[in-house]
Amino acid sequence: MIPVTAIDRSLAGNGWRWRGGNMDLGTGGAGDDLVDQLLLSRGIDRADLDRHRRPTLRDFLPDPSVFRDMDVAAARLADAVIAREAIAVYGDYDVDGATSAALLIRFLQMCGSTARAYIPDRLLEGYGPTGPALVRLGAEGARLVVTVDCGAMAHDALAMAAAAGVAVIVVDHHKCDEVLPPCVALVNPNRLDESDAGAAHGHLAAVGMAFLLAVATARDLRSRGYFGRAAPPDLMALLDLVALGTVADVAQLRGLNRAFVAQGLKIMARRDNAGLAALIDVSRLTRSPTCSDLGFALGPRINAAGRVGDSGLGVRLLTTADPHEAAAIAAQLSQLNDERRSIEQDVQAAAEAELPAAHNRMVNVLAGHGWHPGVIGIVAGRIKDKTGKPTLIIALEADGQGQGKGSGRSVAGVDLGAAVIAARAAGLLVAGGGHAMACGLTIAPGHVDALRDFLDDRLARDIARARTVQTLLLDLSLAPGGLTPDLVATLDQAGPFGMGWPGPRVAVGPVRLVKCEPVGHDHVRMIASGQDGHSFKAIAFRAAPTPLGQALLHGYRGRQFWLAGRARIDDWGKRPAAELHVEDAAFAD
Repeated sequence: MIPVTAIDRSLAGNGWRWRGGNMDLGTGGAGDDLVDQLLLSRGIDRADLDRHRRPTLRDFLPDPSVFRDMDVAAARLADAVIAREAIAVYGDYDVDGATSAALLIRFLQMCGSTARAYIPDRLLEGYGPTGPALVRLGAEGARLVVTVDCGAMAHDALAMAAAAGVAVIVVDHHKCDEVLPPCVALVNPNRLDESDAGAAHGHLAAVGMAFLLAVATARDLRSRGYFGRAAPPDLMALLDLVALGTVADVAQLRGLNRAFVAQGLKIMARRDNAGLAALIDVSRLTRSPTCSDLGFALGPRINAAGRVGDSGLGVRLLTTADPHEAAAIAAQLSQLNDERRSIEQDVQAAAEAELPAAHNRMVNVLAGHGWHPGVIGIVAGRIKDKTGKPTLIIALEADGQGQGKGSGRSVAGVDLGAAVIAARAAGLLVAGGGHAMACGLTIAPGHVDALRDFLDDRLARDIARARTVQTLLLDLSLAPGGLTPDLVATLDQAGPFGMGWPGPRVAVGPVRLVKCEPVGHDHVRMIASGQDGHSFKAIAFRAAPTPLGQALLHGYRGRQFWLAGRARIDDWGKRPAAELHVEDAAFAD
């Protein structure tokens, strides 16, 4: 049996290493301390194991007052509730924006108030609040506008709103400038002047910050005796929205975010939110949603509205109490998601055709005329995964005139958002911002080449450093007989898993591939059999055209392998069985 630490170059070019100490379990039989070992290997102190094993809001929720401007924002929002002022919630068109807006609208309804949602059109208005839209909301009666998941960099728009007498509260999590835009309050853990206690929560999605604003506002209202003898709002009922927005925005699942998602999944299983229940049904989920379902089934359907359809559909779905309306909107979102997939495939093919010209670049900056701007973020992520490079996809107008819209995705250790902000400061962009792993921008068509040079120069050192560390971190190894449903259930106890809190990765072997064939959309399906007489199913998603997939498809006969990936439950048969979602493989002979 080859130890994991002896595999220095796998079929995907990785060295295999233990995430935290040697947890080789041989033929399986997970011990009672397996969950604790998984937590320890993810950086948790031994004295803090119990809190992280069962993450709850009681143990992780901070006092909202630690964030700058939070008390000011809560007091102004409470004033609006008491005075029955007209309130508008201005959200971004992605899942984080939709869930943030829906959360505040539902919270205000709990408080006996109402608010209208305003979600900009991605194609006509672009990202973030615009001055004309804010002024128009004020002219239509809104005394207070709360922007969610946007606004931190909207200097001109908020200045226009202030000049028109429109009060604006900004709730955001994207990077900020030193000089903040004019507004009543700007609540953002990533303000440069944020307190240490607030900055420690810089990994929260906007929906998490919106929840904290709801907590602070409810506390303010309660202190004023607003609720009287009535029960205050049940804020826990809003955690299903927090969980969905947090996972779909790929926020790091550590600390408070793990508590948000762990508890939010429990709320979602109750199906109290008519819109989420309809979305679960149209996604054909017959069980309670998991963290993975939020990112790959529910989230993409809401995102589809902002990408290729009516950007306000997501908020309408998440705020309606009518199950018939919810079912109709969910069906429409599912159809839009199918359309999005088709458009995405076309844009990805066109973008990949530009890759040969960029092979000497450190950053892929791929631009094309007529590409649909609603799918460029997804395509950027796909090409980033395929090439291992930070990738920006820029959609230029079909006629070559007008500004281009860009979206980028980065690799670990390379802060693409900060580089884009620097490019904007250098005059290369009309607008731009984001965070370490993702960004958005607006650019004049004549500046694309200059942006390529700027990003290459700025990020070359970080990218080179990131490339030197190509390792696959594993949590345990086992023979095929150890890959069981009981093991999967034990591993899941250390969840929820996601960005920043990686799901356990196991190495199974040595095995021979009894069957190996391409299926579906470039996937590779396998049946593996071990020396212990046990066999299991495995699949490597989108692997067929990669070196890993080609090695498996054409070199498996007569060879033994170690397969590495995530253990999952296959519940298609009469009895649930464990299967492996393969991410890498190495020869074992």
